[in-house]
Amino acid sequence: MKYFITGGAGQLGYDLIKELKKRKQDDYLAPTIEELDITDLEVLRKVVKDYNPDVIYHLAAYTAVDKAEENKDLCYQINVVGTENIVSVAKEVKAKVIYISTDYIFQGNKDGIYEVLDEANPINYYGYTKFLGEEEVKKLKDYLIVRISWVFGLNGNNFIKTMLRLASENKKISVVSDQVGSPTYTKDLARLLVDMVIENKSGIFHATNEGYCSWYEFADYIFKINNLDVNLKPILTKDYKTLAKRPLNSRLSKDRLDEENLERLPSWQDATLRFCQELKEEK
Repeated sequence: MKYFITGGAGQLGYDLIKELKKRKQDDYLAPTIEELDITDLEVLRKVVKDYNPDVIYHLAAYTAVDKAEENKDLCYQINVVGTENIVSVAKEVKAKVIYISTDYIFQGNKDGIYEVLDEANPINYYGYTKFLGEEEVKKLKDYLIVRISWVFGLNGNNFIKTMLRLASENKKISVVSDQVGSPTYTKDLARLLVDMVIENKSGIFHATNEGYCSWYEFADYIFKINNLDVNLKPILTKDYKTLAKRPLNSRLSKDRLDEENLERLPSWQDATLRFCQELKEEK
């Protein structure tokens, strides 16, 4: 099989490429953002048609949630127009598209866990553009929409790295305690994304590491496993001002994985521990 990957240089792209190589699925093309602008349909069409992939992993996205509120046009171009272009070209080469979406398509006020078919109602612009991207992908006959949240991986900036940096600077750290969801380790997710394609799955899935926590509980666990004595304080979302609103409830149901006999990801605690060990080994 031939794989075309957008966003291959990001956290998830880095681990996806490693996973494909590990499985000897090494016929892939992953142009960088400098090499390919997905908002330019004609350039994208030429590159994809020349390569003629069976599968397109569409990972590229504008993910700066707060900046998206100020840079709406750029966010729309990348997340919506870019995805429209991917869908258009995928139809021409008859490729399956795997689209990475987000918990932020939901409002976050549900009393319970969000199912894959629950109604989307994003409360920030980033989430809105990712929802519009989903709607484009649904126009294909063969697609996978995989919603994830609170992503961390070795190749990029993330919450864990930020917490460890702040701890090293002896900062007093305040973290929101009323936003609840699940961290997602890109190494674990990459394995699942390859399984999904090999096993020819389609439709909408939620895929995060198992279990739920608040950002505060996540931070507390990070400090504990790294034996760091940190002045950590809980803070409510209403007292922590950001440009973009965040959903309070980002708990996603993974029942669809069970229904399709796909293995759930390990617990978020297990993933965090392994990630922190890998960080130490890198130094």
